[in-house]
Amino acid sequence: KINRYNPAVLLPSSLEENLRCGARLAQVLAVVTSLSASLAFKGGAERRKEDVKAEAEQLRKTLISLGPTFIKVGQVLANRPDIVRADYMEELTKLQDKVPAFSSEQAYKIIEEEIGRPISSIFEELSPEPIAAASIGQVYKGKLLGSGDVVAVKVQRPQVSAIIKRDLYLLRLISKVFNDVAVRRLGVDAVTLVDEFAENLLEELDYVQEAQNIQDFERNFRGDPNVKIPSVYKNLSSEKVLVMEWIDGVRCTDLEKLDELGVPVKEFIRVGVEAGMRQLLEFGLFHGDPHPGNVFALADGRIAYVDFGSVAEISQTNKEALLDAVVHAIHQDFDEIARDMQRLGFIAEGTNMRPISSALQGMWADAVGKNLADFNFRTVTKQFSNLVFKYPIRVPERFALVIRTLLTQEGICLLLDPNFKLLEVAYPYVAKRLLRDPLYCYRLPQVLMKKVPEAEKPVFDFGRLFSLLYVATAVAGRGPRALLGLVRTAFDALALTWRKPSLAMSLAQGMLRWARTKALVVARSSTGMLKDKLAQTWRRLFGSRAAAGDRRG
Repeated sequence: KINRYNPAVLLPSSLEENLRCGARLAQVLAVVTSLSASLAFKGGAERRKEDVKAEAEQLRKTLISLGPTFIKVGQVLANRPDIVRADYMEELTKLQDKVPAFSSEQAYKIIEEEIGRPISSIFEELSPEPIAAASIGQVYKGKLLGSGDVVAVKVQRPQVSAIIKRDLYLLRLISKVFNDVAVRRLGVDAVTLVDEFAENLLEELDYVQEAQNIQDFERNFRGDPNVKIPSVYKNLSSEKVLVMEWIDGVRCTDLEKLDELGVPVKEFIRVGVEAGMRQLLEFGLFHGDPHPGNVFALADGRIAYVDFGSVAEISQTNKEALLDAVVHAIHQDFDEIARDMQRLGFIAEGTNMRPISSALQGMWADAVGKNLADFNFRTVTKQFSNLVFKYPIRVPERFALVIRTLLTQEGICLLLDPNFKLLEVAYPYVAKRLLRDPLYCYRLPQVLMKKVPEAEKPVFDFGRLFSLLYVATAVAGRGPRALLGLVRTAFDALALTWRKPSLAMSLAQGMLRWARTKALVVARSSTGMLKDKLAQTWRRLFGSRAAAGDRRG
């Protein structure tokens, strides 16, 4: 991050600005007071489904009427099952960040002021009207003078920075007033919540930061034949103007145009899901707003991303915990899933995990059913939102964005293919990383071991190993290619293990415990069988004689 957030930047700097804050506060309070719906985080009153839907819709319209800051607030709340009830969340996901464009005359003036040169000395061509417009800025299509490069020119709305900072200042004031209530009823620090939201939103206002985000993504995906990240022209960019390579593609959900381009939909879905998995689990830097307007398909089948204002980071520790959580979910190991959630910050240290593990198991059964292939992230999220109001579970801010990203990505995939199953595409990637990546291979002991009643420590589970090898190569399908992939993955895993003595030792100890456990089970079984045989023999030999003696007597 180029500039670190400081709440002091929100403070009014003059008497005039204080007066504007007062007027805006009065406006916000008037609108909120007139809102007929109960706020989403009250949840609990029994009302008809139709009434709740109407209230949620009214809340959405109210947020739209209050402008860009509150639209963004609604979008954040739509991904916070620990704050907002499921019925409200569904309505808030409909919030669209679309507003009428401001004049091109103003936009051209901002470009010249920010770059310090006249338009005619920069662009050979610049579209007279914007190609797209949102609450923070709008985009023009242009051609650079000299090079002839076709570019996208993003221009920030006049005064939008001042408006958003004013609203954030007021939200922070309000959060201080209601902080005790939020902590007591929701277990959420309202001031911290607003600060996290403010930090992310102010980053979206800084196009210098966005230019850096683009460069980071371009570096991460360099050499990936399936992903296109636009180049950025930093010498023509500033806090309010961003010039980047024009992406000539089609909207990722336009099935008709995808068909015209000859892009195979299932392969495009796989490419998109793997690109998302790489962002989360490999780079720790992910696109926070991959909606259909920001994701394109190119004629050669590549996926292309635009709009890098909303980007978030995940630490190495969290990447590892996420990876573990995926594997534990596959094996339905709910005790371990609960521990993964604790490592990720969803559950506080010292919390009694037993009831949460049981609740997770019940939630999973309701959401997924008997067939794991039916896993649907939106359904699981809805079930999870019911859970967080009953147990001490809270969603960390960074993972609210992860939830939003995964929900959006799954939604796009389901539009392209109604039979899409997230785990069928995502898990092979996870398996390959565990088996072939030096950064993650040391997680194998935790993944391949399981607790059994016969042993004090976890033992090696060959079933998990074979499952991991199978799904790691499942994307190749069947036949010689799949078999070759399986053999290659197995050898890569063995070579990786050989180079890591501590890993090899840990796995070997697990295998020894497995062998010892199996031997113990066999011995107990054999002893039991021997006892049964002796008892049967005794009854045959002596039981009949005893019976005969009784008859004689």
